[in-house]
Amino acid sequence: MAKVPSVKALSLLLCSTALTAWSAPAAAGIGASVAGASVADAAPWLAVLVAGAAAAAAWGFGHRRVAAADAAATAAEARADEAAGSAARARAEAHSLRHLLGAGADCTLVWLRAGEAPQAFGAQGFGTQADVRWLGAAAAREVDAAVAALRGGQERLDRDLTAADGRAFRLAGRALGGAGMLMLHRLPAGEGPLERETRAGLQAMLDAAPAPAWLRADDGTLTYVNPAFVAAVGASSSEDARAQGLDLLDSKARAAAASAEQGSGAFRGRVRAVARGQRRQLDVVEVAGPFGIAGLAVDVTDLEAARAETARTVAAHRRTLDQLTTAVAIFGADERLVFHNAAYERLFDFSPAFLDQRPSDGQILDNLRTRRKVPEQADFPAWRAQLREAYRALEPVNDWWHLPGGEMLRVVITPNAEGGVTYLFDDLSEHVALESRYNTLIRIQGETLDALAEAVAVFGSEGRLHLYNEAFLSLWELDAQTLGDKPHIDAVAALCRSRHGESAAFSRIRSVVTAMEHREAQNLRLERADGRVLDGTAQPLPDGGTLVTFRDVTDSVKVERALIERAEALEAADRLKNAFVSHVSYHLRTPLNTLMGYADMLREGLAGPLNTRQRDYLDHMRQSSDQLRALIDDILDLASIDAGAMELDLAEVDVREMLESVAEAVHDQVEEAGVRLAMSVPADAGRFMADPKRVRQILFNLLANAIAASPEGGTVTLGAERRSQAVLLAVRDEGPGVPPELAETLFERFESRNANPRHRGVGLGLAIVRSFMTLHGGSVSVVPASTRQPGARGTLATCVFPLSGSSHQEAA
Repeated sequence: MAKVPSVKALSLLLCSTALTAWSAPAAAGIGASVAGASVADAAPWLAVLVAGAAAAAAWGFGHRRVAAADAAATAAEARADEAAGSAARARAEAHSLRHLLGAGADCTLVWLRAGEAPQAFGAQGFGTQADVRWLGAAAAREVDAAVAALRGGQERLDRDLTAADGRAFRLAGRALGGAGMLMLHRLPAGEGPLERETRAGLQAMLDAAPAPAWLRADDGTLTYVNPAFVAAVGASSSEDARAQGLDLLDSKARAAAASAEQGSGAFRGRVRAVARGQRRQLDVVEVAGPFGIAGLAVDVTDLEAARAETARTVAAHRRTLDQLTTAVAIFGADERLVFHNAAYERLFDFSPAFLDQRPSDGQILDNLRTRRKVPEQADFPAWRAQLREAYRALEPVNDWWHLPGGEMLRVVITPNAEGGVTYLFDDLSEHVALESRYNTLIRIQGETLDALAEAVAVFGSEGRLHLYNEAFLSLWELDAQTLGDKPHIDAVAALCRSRHGESAAFSRIRSVVTAMEHREAQNLRLERADGRVLDGTAQPLPDGGTLVTFRDVTDSVKVERALIERAEALEAADRLKNAFVSHVSYHLRTPLNTLMGYADMLREGLAGPLNTRQRDYLDHMRQSSDQLRALIDDILDLASIDAGAMELDLAEVDVREMLESVAEAVHDQVEEAGVRLAMSVPADAGRFMADPKRVRQILFNLLANAIAASPEGGTVTLGAERRSQAVLLAVRDEGPGVPPELAETLFERFESRNANPRHRGVGLGLAIVRSFMTLHGGSVSVVPASTRQPGARGTLATCVFPLSGSSHQEAA
C-alpha cells in the first residue's frame, strides 16, 4: 500500500517530462522545415508523445484500482485477499509503466524516494542501477550533476550535452515528492545547440541582407523569402510572395537554373531581371540539396556600369601614357606586368614579345640585371626584396638608380588602390650631366674670379653691375651689401671716387659700358690719390656686357723704378770696380813687394848680423806677407772674373805632372800640419785642355782646406780619374766633415768651414775654385766621403773638367 503514491508521482512525472521533451524538438523540427529539413525527424518525439499518453491512461486505471482497494480495506479487513490481489495488479501496472519509460528514450533514470539509487531504463539498461559511463567521463559528470540538482530540490531541468563520441543528447528531468526522473534522448544529427544557433544567425543575416534570398521545396514552392526578395518582386509581405509563387527569374533563366541544378547541383550566372520595377543585372546563385533549393541574387548593375566606365577611362589613360616620355609600368596585385607604355620599352630596350607574356616584377628585374640595366648591388636579392616592399607600402617610394653605363634614373614606385604598384622612370642622365657641367662651370668661374689677383667686374648691357670678385671689393674698399642691388656704372664710379678722385679713367670705362655702337676695348693706367697705380681694361662682351678689370701694378712700378736705379748704380759700381782693379796692383802690390824685399834683405844680413829672435820675427813677417799677397791675388782674381776681364790661357795639362807639382808645392804645409799626403793617379789619366795656372790654383786651394781640416796623423788623398767625357780631380781629407748647416754656404765668399782657429782662412778659397771651374765649363762639388765610399770619414771635393768638345758633366 505504501508504493501506490510513488506510482502516481511517477506517472505525473512521465507525462510532464514527455510533453516537455516533445515541445523543444517539435519547435526545432518546425524550424528545420523552414531551412529545408525533413519533417520525418520529429517521429521519435511523436513516439514519446504516444508513450506519455499511454502512461497517463495507465495511471488513471491504476488509480481507480487502488481507490477500490482502499475502500475495501477500510470497509472490512477481512477482505485482505482481494486487497492483496489489487496490490499485485498495481505492481504489475507499475512494472508495465517502467517498460513504457524505457521505450521512450535512450536512457531514463528513475528514483521513487529520497535516498534511493536511480534505476536505468531504455536502450542502455532496464531495471539496472544507473550507469552512464557510456556517455564518457565529462558527459557522465553532467548527468550526475543533473541528478544531484533534482534530488536537491530543483523541480525542472532541461539541458543539452554532448557525449564523448560526439553525439548530442537532451536532458529532461522532473522531481516531485522525493521521486524523480531524468530522460536522455539523442538528438538527430545536425540538431545540436550550435547548429540551431548557427541556423538562427543565418536566418537573421538573410533577413537583414540587401540581396534577395529564397528557399524552395522540391516541388518549386517557396518556403522562405527575405525582405529584400519581397521588395524586389513587389509583394506586400513574405506570405504574399509565397502564396503567389513570385519569382525574380524569367522562364528562360529559370530553365537554365533547373538544368544546371539537375546536373551539378548548383547554378551560377548573370541574368537580366526586373527588380523594384527596373531592369537590372543580377548575379544569381542557386544550390539544390535535401533542404530544397536555396537561392541568392546580387545586383551588379551599378558595378557593371562602373566597370565599363573604368575600362573606358583606363583605355584613355593608356593612350595618354603612351605619348609621355616618362617610362610607365603598372604591375597588378599578383606582381605581374599589367601595362607599360612605349617609353618604358624604349628606355630598357625590352623585346615586345617578352613584355607581352606579362612577366612578373622579379623576372623583369632579373632581365635588367643580366643586361646591366639596374644599379650594381652587393646583395641583389635583398635589394629586390626591398623594392617589393612597395606592394605593401602606403606612400610612394622615391629612389635614384645609378646605372653602370652612367645613366641616372629617377624612380617613383606608387602603390595602387586595387593592389599592385606603378613604376615611373625619368631618364635624367642628360639633365644631370648638363646641370653638373653648368654648376661646375659656375663654381669654376666663381673660384677662378675669386682666386684672381686682378679686380674683376662685369656690367650688363643696361650698365648695371652683375658680377664681381673679392679683389674688386678689396681694391676699392667696398662691401657686398652695397653692391647687392646691382648698381649702375655711375653709382659704382661715385662709390670709388674717394679713391680715384676726379680721374678721367672712369669716364673712359663708362663710355665703353654704355656705348651702343662702335664699342672698342680700352686700356688705361690709373694713379690713385693714395699712391697706388692701377692698370685697367674695359673689354666688350658678346652678350652686350662689359668686362672691367683692374690690376694693381704699384709694386711692379716701384720695382721697375728700383731696378732702373739699381742698374744705374751697378753701372757706376762697375766703373768704380774696374777703376779699382786697374789701380789696386799699384796701390797694394807695390808697397807689399817693397816690404817683402826689405824683409828678405834683413834676413840675408845685409844690414848686419841678426840674432835668433830677430830672425824669427822676419820669418813671421815673410809668412804674413805671403798670406797677404795670396789674399790680394784672390781678391784681384775674383774682381777680374766679376768684371769679365779674366781670360783663360788654355794649354794641354798632363794630369800626373800637375798633381805631382802641386804635391811638391804643399810639402812644407803637409809636414807642418803633421799629416800624410797620398796620391792616386791611374796610368790612363792622360792630358786635357785647361789653364795650367788656374788648375794649379784650384788644387792648391782644395789641398789647403783638406790639410787644415785633417787631424794630426791623418791622410789627405789627391787623386784623378779619366772618363769618356771628362777628367775628374779629387781631394779627400779625414776631417770631421762639413756640418749640414754649412753645406749650402760652402762656396759663398768669406765663408770659412774650418773650425780650427789657427788654420781658419778668410773664406775665398772655394769661391775662387767655383769661379775658375765655371770659366772652364766644369763644376765642383763638396760632399761627405761616405757618399762615395761607405764608412769613410772626412770630405770629398771633386772637380769635373770636360774634355775638349764635350759639354759639362758632373761627377757621378
